[in-house]
Amino acid sequence: MLRYPAVADRFYPGSAKALAREVSSMLPSGQAAPIRALAVVSPHAGYMYSGAVAGEAIGLVRIPETVIILGPNHHGQGRPVALSTATWQMPMGDVPADTTIAQMLLDAPDSPIEADESAHRYEHSLEVQVPFLQAMQPQLRIVPITLSHIPFSRCTEVAKTIADVIVASGRDILIVASSDMTHYESRQSAERKDRLALDRVEHLDAEGLYRTVMDNRITMCGVIPVTIAILAARQLGAKQARVQTYTDSGAVSGDTDQVVGYAGVIIS
Repeated sequence: MLRYPAVADRFYPGSAKALAREVSSMLPSGQAAPIRALAVVSPHAGYMYSGAVAGEAIGLVRIPETVIILGPNHHGQGRPVALSTATWQMPMGDVPADTTIAQMLLDAPDSPIEADESAHRYEHSLEVQVPFLQAMQPQLRIVPITLSHIPFSRCTEVAKTIADVIVASGRDILIVASSDMTHYESRQSAERKDRLALDRVEHLDAEGLYRTVMDNRITMCGVIPVTIAILAARQLGAKQARVQTYTDSGAVSGDTDQVVGYAGVIIS
């Protein structure tokens, strides 16, 4: 089964050559040794706005052959925790699913994760991460999971399932959580709110992040993926989270009255 690109030629170039050139320009150069990370938080806007943030976060870490990508479900289609086992057709080449890890996630005891392609058909938040991962790892296999808004208790169940499967597999597997930060507020307001959320991320405080976003009405679309990534990474032994980059759309558009915030975070 193939999953076709939903946002090629809109969020990123649709031709292999142009996309490879743009991704390469956004990856850091001269990195001595890649960081052995457990998870990365990366934004998912059009590359002209957030590509450099995604490139810096993903480009600084070691990318193993298998990456679990967690992204918010912007369209409301499909199951609440929906896993794709399709091969993803991308401009820079097809990317297969890691069907072994996918099946382990689906078969885990009391797994909240369900197989569902419909949730992925039009979703961009995972797709825009793939070219950066491809550029860093030619043998890439992915386990894409979209997430609707679910209670914190369900986040803990998803995270435990993911962490347990990673441990049981005995393999090096990275988690990438896709999220933008505050949407369509002034730069001053967005920075203030995003600082509250990112402070909880840096403390690896998953429940604190979840509550902070809800209590302060922070429009962080990927709070569920990031919450789950922190929970899973902590179970896997994470000790620190570092905000690598923070910016907003106004840095490109010049409009600082209505910005979207973007953060790149490395959890290790």
